[in-house]
Amino acid sequence: MTDFCIVNNYVKPLLYPSLLSVAQNIHFLVWSPWNASCLFYFPAWDNEANAVPSLLLQLRYIHSGNKISRIKQIQEMACVKVECVVRDKYRIGEAPVWEEKHSSLLYVDITGQKVCRWNAVTKQVKEVHVGTMAMETRPAEVERHQGSVYSLQADHSVVKHFDQVDISNGLDWSPDHTVFYYIDSLSFAIDAFDYDLQSGKISNRRLVYRLEKEEAIPDGQCIDAEGKLWVACYNGGRVLRIDPETGKRIQAVKLPVDKTTSCCFGGKDYSELYVTSAADAMDEEWIRRQPEAGSIFKITGLGVKGIPPYSYAG
Repeated sequence: MTDFCIVNNYVKPLLYPSLLSVAQNIHFLVWSPWNASCLFYFPAWDNEANAVPSLLLQLRYIHSGNKISRIKQIQEMACVKVECVVRDKYRIGEAPVWEEKHSSLLYVDITGQKVCRWNAVTKQVKEVHVGTMAMETRPAEVERHQGSVYSLQADHSVVKHFDQVDISNGLDWSPDHTVFYYIDSLSFAIDAFDYDLQSGKISNRRLVYRLEKEEAIPDGQCIDAEGKLWVACYNGGRVLRIDPETGKRIQAVKLPVDKTTSCCFGGKDYSELYVTSAADAMDEEWIRRQPEAGSIFKITGLGVKGIPPYSYAG
């Protein structure tokens, strides 16, 4: 016995009328009567707004708890919206940071060798700075284990913490500043360290989450006010929400581009998640299928807020 039936491309709840509010814009949905969980949900694309009105792509992640709690999660996640806010085709957009004072998003184009500022009020992009760097042969292709992790102290001294790193990414801290989260992208994993706020020392490295094959390469990450991690997946076209306490994936938000690179919270109350992307190493056919590759995206309706960025003490 199932709890839903499909009628003219929308879901008709048989037992829970409250779900009618989340049945709009559904393309189709498959329900599993054996474990009482949705397997797939495909949203309709809003061509006028150029946005996805809801992004509950893989509800098979929701297996725990009773049926009412699962329905609550469906209702909360069905209002997620992805919007392209900057359409410049950056080669490798990265490192987004929200500037509360200026209502702006700072980010870099690594291979484009520039730092940019997008103003959320005026919608204008200005180039802040241009620099140089050594070039990779191809994105995410490097000579293995040549990197290290350092910290820049308040007195401008530099401390080396460990080496044998491929591509350092995704640095952030728990809300209570006792845990440091770190990604070495080619390890396909998120790690945690104990962190001493006074000395800056890290210790007790351990695994938080190992990405599955379809999630591709973990890139940049940030943390929300509830202490959950948001991880951009390069070549995976999504952002994952991970519970570092349980090591479980809570949510996956799909974007219309494969090469999602990093993310940060911003906006007036830090309820908007900004996601950078890349267009490097994409052939003409790939670009044709994903014309917004290299753009900057804003995700709203997540139901969580982020934490303001920390300023360097030096």
